[in-house]
Amino acid sequence: MSETGVQIRKAVDFSRSAVSRYIQLTTLFRRRIESGQWPVGQQIPTVDELALECGVARATIRQALGVLEGERLIERFRAKGTFVIRRPQEELWCEVGTDWSGLLTATPGAVIEILSDETGAQPRSLVHPIGEIAPSYRHLRRRHWRHDAPYLLADVFIDERLTGRIPAEAYRTKSALRLVHDIPGLDIVDARQTLTIGTADMETAELLKTPINAPVAMVHRSAVDRDGRLVFVGEGIYRGDVVRVDIKLK
Repeated sequence: MSETGVQIRKAVDFSRSAVSRYIQLTTLFRRRIESGQWPVGQQIPTVDELALECGVARATIRQALGVLEGERLIERFRAKGTFVIRRPQEELWCEVGTDWSGLLTATPGAVIEILSDETGAQPRSLVHPIGEIAPSYRHLRRRHWRHDAPYLLADVFIDERLTGRIPAEAYRTKSALRLVHDIPGLDIVDARQTLTIGTADMETAELLKTPINAPVAMVHRSAVDRDGRLVFVGEGIYRGDVVRVDIKLK
Protein backbone atom coordinates (compact mmCIF):
# COMPACT_ATOMS: atom_id res chain seq x y z
CA MET A 1 0.00 0.00 0.00
CA SER A 2 1.14 3.58 -0.68
CA GLU A 3 1.10 6.35 1.92
CA THR A 4 -2.25 7.49 0.54
CA GLY A 5 -3.80 4.05 0.93
CA VAL A 6 -3.68 3.12 -2.76
CA GLN A 7 -2.68 -0.47 -3.39
CA ILE A 8 0.47 -0.74 -5.48
CA ARG A 9 0.28 -3.58 -7.96
CA LYS A 10 2.98 -5.38 -9.84
CA ALA A 11 4.16 -3.27 -12.78
CA VAL A 12 2.47 -4.01 -16.12
CA ASP A 13 4.82 -5.34 -18.81
CA PHE A 14 4.18 -2.94 -21.68
CA SER A 15 7.15 -4.24 -23.67
CA ARG A 16 5.06 -7.18 -24.91
CA SER A 17 3.39 -4.90 -27.48
CA ALA A 18 4.83 -2.66 -30.18
CA VAL A 19 2.09 -0.11 -29.48
CA SER A 20 3.37 3.09 -27.84
CA ARG A 21 3.24 2.87 -24.07
CA TYR A 22 1.13 5.98 -23.63
CA ILE A 23 -1.49 4.50 -26.01
CA GLN A 24 -1.52 1.24 -24.03
CA LEU A 25 -1.89 3.25 -20.83
CA THR A 26 -4.68 5.34 -22.32
CA THR A 27 -6.57 2.16 -23.21
CA LEU A 28 -5.94 0.69 -19.75
CA PHE A 29 -7.12 3.80 -17.91
CA ARG A 30 -10.12 4.28 -20.21
CA ARG A 31 -11.14 0.70 -19.49
CA ARG A 32 -10.96 1.39 -15.75
CA ILE A 33 -13.44 4.23 -16.24
CA GLU A 34 -15.70 2.15 -18.50
CA SER A 35 -15.80 -0.74 -16.03
CA GLY A 36 -16.48 1.48 -13.03
CA GLN A 37 -13.18 0.65 -11.36
CA TRP A 38 -12.61 4.39 -11.45
CA PRO A 39 -16.15 5.66 -10.78
CA VAL A 40 -17.45 9.06 -11.86
CA GLY A 41 -16.70 11.62 -9.16
CA GLN A 42 -13.81 9.64 -7.70
CA GLN A 43 -10.24 10.86 -7.53
CA ILE A 44 -7.86 8.63 -9.44
CA PRO A 45 -4.34 7.72 -8.21
CA THR A 46 -1.64 10.35 -8.54
CA VAL A 47 0.84 10.48 -11.40
CA ASP A 48 3.55 9.17 -9.08
CA GLU A 49 1.38 6.24 -7.96
CA LEU A 50 0.41 5.32 -11.52
CA ALA A 51 4.03 5.60 -12.67
CA LEU A 52 5.08 3.23 -9.89
CA GLU A 53 2.22 0.82 -10.61
CA CYS A 54 2.85 0.73 -14.35
CA GLY A 55 6.64 0.94 -14.24
CA VAL A 56 6.86 3.89 -16.63
CA ALA A 57 8.04 7.49 -16.50
CA ARG A 58 5.73 10.13 -15.06
CA ALA A 59 5.80 11.95 -18.40
CA THR A 60 4.26 8.87 -20.06
CA ILE A 61 1.48 8.80 -17.46
CA ARG A 62 0.81 12.50 -18.01
CA GLN A 63 0.64 11.91 -21.78
CA ALA A 64 -1.98 9.16 -21.33
CA LEU A 65 -4.01 11.22 -18.88
CA GLY A 66 -3.84 14.12 -21.30
CA VAL A 67 -5.64 12.00 -23.91
CA LEU A 68 -8.39 11.13 -21.43
CA GLU A 69 -8.68 14.77 -20.42
CA GLY A 70 -9.07 15.69 -24.09
CA GLU A 71 -11.89 13.14 -24.27
CA ARG A 72 -13.53 14.86 -21.28
CA LEU A 73 -13.36 11.71 -19.17
CA ILE A 74 -11.21 13.20 -16.44
CA GLU A 75 -10.40 16.67 -15.15
CA ARG A 76 -7.44 17.89 -13.18
CA PHE A 77 -7.94 20.32 -10.30
CA ARG A 78 -5.01 22.23 -8.89
CA ALA A 79 -4.13 21.20 -5.35
CA LYS A 80 -6.94 18.62 -5.34
CA GLY A 81 -6.00 15.96 -7.87
CA THR A 82 -7.52 14.34 -10.95
CA PHE A 83 -11.14 13.18 -10.95
CA VAL A 84 -13.33 11.11 -13.28
CA ILE A 85 -16.06 13.38 -14.61
CA ARG A 86 -17.92 11.02 -16.94
CA ARG A 87 -17.88 7.57 -18.51
CA PRO A 88 -17.52 7.16 -22.29
CA GLN A 89 -20.93 7.67 -23.87
CA GLU A 90 -22.60 5.09 -26.11
CA GLU A 91 -19.69 2.69 -25.99
CA LEU A 92 -20.03 -0.25 -28.38
CA TRP A 93 -23.11 1.24 -30.07
CA CYS A 94 -22.09 0.16 -33.58
CA GLU A 95 -23.43 -3.35 -34.13
CA VAL A 96 -21.92 -5.38 -36.97
CA GLY A 97 -24.71 -7.50 -38.42
CA THR A 98 -24.34 -11.26 -38.39
CA ASP A 99 -27.26 -12.11 -40.67
CA TRP A 100 -28.53 -10.83 -44.01
CA SER A 101 -31.24 -8.56 -42.61
CA GLY A 102 -28.83 -7.03 -40.11
CA LEU A 103 -26.27 -6.26 -42.79
CA LEU A 104 -28.91 -4.42 -44.84
CA THR A 105 -29.81 -2.11 -41.98
CA ALA A 106 -28.21 1.32 -41.91
CA THR A 107 -26.83 2.69 -38.63
CA PRO A 108 -29.28 5.27 -37.21
CA GLY A 109 -27.98 8.81 -37.52
CA ALA A 110 -25.10 7.84 -39.80
CA VAL A 111 -23.82 10.10 -42.57
CA ILE A 112 -21.85 8.64 -45.48
CA GLU A 113 -19.02 10.60 -47.08
CA ILE A 114 -17.63 9.48 -50.45
CA LEU A 115 -13.86 9.86 -50.43
CA SER A 116 -13.21 8.46 -53.90
CA ASP A 117 -15.09 6.90 -56.81
CA GLU A 118 -13.44 5.07 -59.70
CA THR A 119 -14.44 2.70 -62.48
CA GLY A 120 -12.48 -0.12 -64.09
CA ALA A 121 -11.21 -1.37 -60.74
CA GLN A 122 -10.57 -4.81 -59.28
CA PRO A 123 -10.83 -5.84 -55.60
CA ARG A 124 -7.48 -5.75 -53.84
CA SER A 125 -8.09 -9.05 -52.09
CA LEU A 126 -10.62 -11.87 -52.34
CA VAL A 127 -11.13 -13.44 -48.92
CA HIS A 128 -13.99 -15.73 -49.98
CA PRO A 129 -13.41 -18.18 -52.87
CA ILE A 130 -16.89 -17.84 -54.32
CA GLY A 131 -18.29 -16.58 -57.60
CA GLU A 132 -16.86 -15.60 -60.95
CA ILE A 133 -14.95 -12.32 -60.88
CA ALA A 134 -16.48 -9.56 -63.00
CA PRO A 135 -14.45 -7.90 -65.78
CA SER A 136 -14.39 -4.66 -63.79
CA TYR A 137 -15.89 -3.06 -60.70
CA ARG A 138 -16.91 0.36 -59.58
CA HIS A 139 -14.85 1.13 -56.48
CA LEU A 140 -16.08 3.58 -53.88
CA ARG A 141 -14.19 4.47 -50.73
CA ARG A 142 -16.68 5.73 -48.15
CA ARG A 143 -16.32 7.08 -44.64
CA HIS A 144 -19.25 6.74 -42.24
CA TRP A 145 -19.85 9.36 -39.55
CA ARG A 146 -22.10 9.57 -36.52
CA HIS A 147 -22.33 12.44 -34.05
CA ASP A 148 -19.60 14.26 -36.00
CA ALA A 149 -17.11 11.40 -35.51
CA PRO A 150 -15.97 8.85 -38.13
CA TYR A 151 -16.47 5.20 -37.17
CA LEU A 152 -16.18 3.15 -40.41
CA LEU A 153 -13.89 3.29 -43.42
CA ALA A 154 -15.24 1.13 -46.25
CA ASP A 155 -14.11 0.11 -49.72
CA VAL A 156 -17.03 -1.07 -51.86
CA PHE A 157 -16.59 -2.93 -55.15
CA ILE A 158 -19.73 -3.46 -57.29
CA ASP A 159 -19.87 -5.23 -60.65
CA GLU A 160 -19.65 -2.30 -63.06
CA ARG A 161 -22.33 -3.82 -65.31
CA LEU A 162 -24.85 -3.22 -62.52
CA THR A 163 -23.96 0.25 -61.31
CA GLY A 164 -26.08 2.04 -63.91
CA ARG A 165 -29.14 0.62 -62.12
CA ILE A 166 -28.21 2.19 -58.79
CA PRO A 167 -29.50 5.74 -58.18
CA ALA A 168 -26.67 8.22 -57.58
CA GLU A 169 -28.06 9.31 -54.21
CA ALA A 170 -28.04 5.70 -52.94
CA TYR A 171 -24.24 5.74 -52.69
CA ARG A 172 -24.54 8.40 -49.97
CA THR A 173 -27.46 6.91 -48.06
CA LYS A 174 -27.45 3.11 -48.22
CA SER A 175 -25.37 0.45 -46.49
CA ALA A 176 -22.95 -1.35 -48.80
CA LEU A 177 -24.91 -4.58 -49.23
CA ARG A 178 -28.17 -2.66 -49.50
CA LEU A 179 -26.78 -1.08 -52.67
CA VAL A 180 -26.76 -4.43 -54.48
CA HIS A 181 -29.77 -5.89 -52.67
CA ASP A 182 -32.01 -3.12 -54.04
CA ILE A 183 -30.94 -3.50 -57.69
CA PRO A 184 -34.08 -4.49 -59.64
CA GLY A 185 -33.93 -8.05 -60.95
CA LEU A 186 -30.75 -8.97 -59.05
CA ASP A 187 -31.01 -12.07 -56.88
CA ILE A 188 -28.25 -12.67 -54.31
CA VAL A 189 -27.90 -16.41 -53.64
CA ASP A 190 -24.66 -16.56 -51.65
CA ALA A 191 -23.08 -14.04 -49.29
CA ARG A 192 -20.17 -14.38 -46.87
CA GLN A 193 -18.69 -12.26 -44.09
CA THR A 194 -15.38 -12.57 -42.23
CA LEU A 195 -14.45 -10.43 -39.23
CA THR A 196 -10.93 -10.12 -37.86
CA ILE A 197 -9.32 -7.88 -35.24
CA GLY A 198 -6.33 -5.70 -36.01
CA THR A 199 -4.79 -2.30 -35.36
CA ALA A 200 -5.00 1.01 -37.17
CA ASP A 201 -2.14 1.89 -39.49
CA MET A 202 -1.16 5.51 -40.11
CA GLU A 203 -3.68 6.11 -42.94
CA THR A 204 -6.57 4.40 -41.14
CA ALA A 205 -5.81 6.24 -37.89
CA GLU A 206 -5.91 9.57 -39.68
CA LEU A 207 -9.18 8.86 -41.50
CA LEU A 208 -10.93 7.42 -38.44
CA LYS A 209 -9.49 10.02 -36.04
CA THR A 210 -8.09 7.33 -33.77
CA PRO A 211 -4.57 6.69 -32.43
CA ILE A 212 -2.09 4.70 -34.52
CA ASN A 213 -2.23 1.02 -33.49
CA ALA A 214 -5.63 1.50 -31.83
CA PRO A 215 -7.81 -1.64 -32.13
CA VAL A 216 -10.03 -1.97 -35.20
CA ALA A 217 -12.46 -4.57 -36.51
CA MET A 218 -11.84 -5.51 -40.14
CA VAL A 219 -14.77 -6.97 -42.08
CA HIS A 220 -14.69 -8.60 -45.53
CA ARG A 221 -17.95 -9.30 -47.37
CA SER A 222 -18.73 -10.98 -50.67
CA ALA A 223 -21.98 -11.56 -52.56
CA VAL A 224 -22.77 -13.77 -55.58
CA ASP A 225 -25.84 -13.59 -57.82
CA ARG A 226 -27.87 -16.50 -59.24
CA ASP A 227 -25.65 -16.58 -62.34
CA GLY A 228 -22.59 -17.23 -60.18
CA ARG A 229 -21.10 -13.75 -60.61
CA LEU A 230 -19.21 -12.09 -57.77
CA VAL A 231 -21.22 -8.88 -57.90
CA PHE A 232 -20.06 -7.35 -54.62
CA VAL A 233 -16.90 -7.22 -52.53
CA GLY A 234 -16.69 -5.05 -49.44
CA GLU A 235 -13.82 -4.24 -47.09
CA GLY A 236 -14.68 -2.33 -43.93
CA ILE A 237 -12.59 -1.08 -41.00
CA TYR A 238 -14.52 -0.16 -37.85
CA ARG A 239 -13.15 1.72 -34.87
CA GLY A 240 -12.69 -0.88 -32.17
CA ASP A 241 -13.96 1.41 -29.42
CA VAL A 242 -17.52 1.55 -30.80
CA VAL A 243 -18.15 -1.80 -32.47
CA ARG A 244 -19.87 -4.87 -31.06
CA VAL A 245 -21.05 -8.21 -32.47
CA ASP A 246 -24.24 -9.75 -31.07
CA ILE A 247 -24.99 -13.38 -31.99
CA LYS A 248 -28.17 -15.25 -31.08
CA LEU A 249 -27.10 -18.67 -29.84
CA LYS A 250 -30.47 -20.32 -29.38
